[in-house]
Amino acid sequence: MRYYSLNRQSPDVDFREAAIRGQAPDKGLYFPAQLPKLEQSFIRQLEQISKEELAYKIMKPYIGNCIDDSVLHSIVAETINFPFPLVPVNEKIYSLELFHGPTLAFKDVGARFMSRCLGYFSKGLNKKTTVLVATSGDTGGAVANGFFGVDAVEVVILYPSGKVSPVQELQLTTCGQNIIALEVKGSFDDCQAMVKDAFMDDELQRKLQLTSANSINVARWLPQLFYYFFAWQQWPDKQNPPVISVPSGNFGNICAGLLAKYSGLPVRSFIAACNINDTVSDYLGTGTHTPKTTVSTVSNAMDVGNPSNLIRIIELFKQDGRHADKVLQSVTVTDVETIDCIRQVYEKYNYLLDPHGAVAFTAFTKKLHIHQAGIFLETAHPVKFPEAIQEAIEKKPEVPDTILPLFHLQKQSIIMKNSFADLKEWLLNR
Repeated sequence: MRYYSLNRQSPDVDFREAAIRGQAPDKGLYFPAQLPKLEQSFIRQLEQISKEELAYKIMKPYIGNCIDDSVLHSIVAETINFPFPLVPVNEKIYSLELFHGPTLAFKDVGARFMSRCLGYFSKGLNKKTTVLVATSGDTGGAVANGFFGVDAVEVVILYPSGKVSPVQELQLTTCGQNIIALEVKGSFDDCQAMVKDAFMDDELQRKLQLTSANSINVARWLPQLFYYFFAWQQWPDKQNPPVISVPSGNFGNICAGLLAKYSGLPVRSFIAACNINDTVSDYLGTGTHTPKTTVSTVSNAMDVGNPSNLIRIIELFKQDGRHADKVLQSVTVTDVETIDCIRQVYEKYNYLLDPHGAVAFTAFTKKLHIHQAGIFLETAHPVKFPEAIQEAIEKKPEVPDTILPLFHLQKQSIIMKNSFADLKEWLLNR
């Protein structure tokens, strides 16, 4: 498999090079040159295939010969060694729970897969790889956990000060060792802009082996295909494919879902569930992409005013030849609607949503006909958002035993201004 830059000014590369670089030299995102199609006979057998074998078969065409088959088997097995249950909320709507990994967020999958790939690739490099990543919440913790202790890899996480939840902040600031947290006085978009500027800086590129762990990196983005195949394995009505509602911020997750549909997975359509940072809602309505200033919401991991992966979605539709509105709709959900949804679903169905799942559930109910059935993605555990849960149901969520030790650890972060110049100086002189 070869990957080309969406700016089309750089040479094509293999998976190894795309994963190590993160972005192409012309600053474009990498995109697979061929989009694998699955045989319908394979789709019909999905229920009989183990999660590990399914994940291997999904990823193998994208990896090519860059990773030995036995190593790839081990990588995917370690990546998905926790449950991905499809839970009925009512008779029509199912929750795909993606928060059963080590940091209680869907991003555990991409972070674990990428960390193991980079660990494998770093054995052949003559200098340390620096993973530079911006987070609006869950990416930071997942990347910190996934890369913790990986030889020859250092992780630098930029996060917006005061704009992530307490659990999210502890998960990304308490690891130590090869994980460093930079607390930026700004928004997520400011953090993301600083990271992008680092990849565009010639001096940093010469002196450091930089890569990104955001979903701009193919090794973080592509494993998200797994969610949709795991959901279909458990879907009870194979004669009626589901509509899937995806909480959408940087749009890597829903882009992977669209790629799964393109490859042959039976999905009726997708709903991009947005909070009021709804750049893509505007794009789908007008055909014009206009980045917005980020606004803070209770669904903070989706507070992205200029989503990086929109360009991949546009490219996918160009290759597919279908109009976006045939398979993708977008819905904007306010904070008031989000809190109301958490309350109502808890009272009516005894199911506790996190704010991101609540955005997806609300978007689902706004768009679907009463007789349609489908899935929404519950992307994080409610414990990560105690204030929103307290407001909605007048009590805080129970804390899972797995994260209780976090509250006894000391936060370690480096305060940084919203300034690429400061980031560059720190990277070069630390």
